[in-house]
Amino acid sequence: MLEIENIRAGYGAINVLWDVSLTVAPGELTTIIGPNGAGKTTLLRALMGLVPVTQGSIRLNGKPLNGTATWNMQDSGVAMIPEGRMIFKDMTIEENLMLGAFAKQHRVQAQERCEKAYAMFPRLRERRTQPAGTLSGGEAQMLAMARGLMSDPKLLIIDEPSLGLAPVVVNELFEILARLKAEGRTIVLVEQNTHQAVGVADHVYLMQSGKVVLSQPASEVSLEKLHDLYFAH
Repeated sequence: MLEIENIRAGYGAINVLWDVSLTVAPGELTTIIGPNGAGKTTLLRALMGLVPVTQGSIRLNGKPLNGTATWNMQDSGVAMIPEGRMIFKDMTIEENLMLGAFAKQHRVQAQERCEKAYAMFPRLRERRTQPAGTLSGGEAQMLAMARGLMSDPKLLIIDEPSLGLAPVVVNELFEILARLKAEGRTIVLVEQNTHQAVGVADHVYLMQSGKVVLSQPASEVSLEKLHDLYFAH
């Protein structure tokens, strides 16, 4: 479904990604892990058109994706749930959700999808008229995820969802990811919680210093070897 081939990308004269290649199969959850500075978020930004790709190609269902403007990604069926939630705190929860279906082609089904979001995240329904700034960190992450699902994306990209959350909330979050995977959604997950990420994934990529240093089906991954590579310099 998603094919990334030998891409290089970075910021101005500073190159961060070095010949990165990976494949995301339809209906699977692919997780990308690695330490800070490995290039994980830069890879997602390159995917979303936020960072220019200077070499290589990104294709979604055979069609070129690099060069697509970020604001047109929804038209290609791609949605990203960014690191740090990035919800609109002064707007209500429901208004935040409706922004996820802002593109004209999604507005017709916005109310129906909103109900689906409330079914998946019942706490959001209870607080639907409250300002999003009143939510806890875990609830804010759920709102960000629900908003990302409002366009019913073919490819859902999630960046560091467990960051700064209590363990009990992290468990709940990964249960939701497992449910989304069971629905047949194609998901790219960037995550530092290796145990949880490998547990929910179909395929695992490990990045170090802007390169992919491991690509393995999740069922074959040894956490011990993974951690050895993770902390290698």
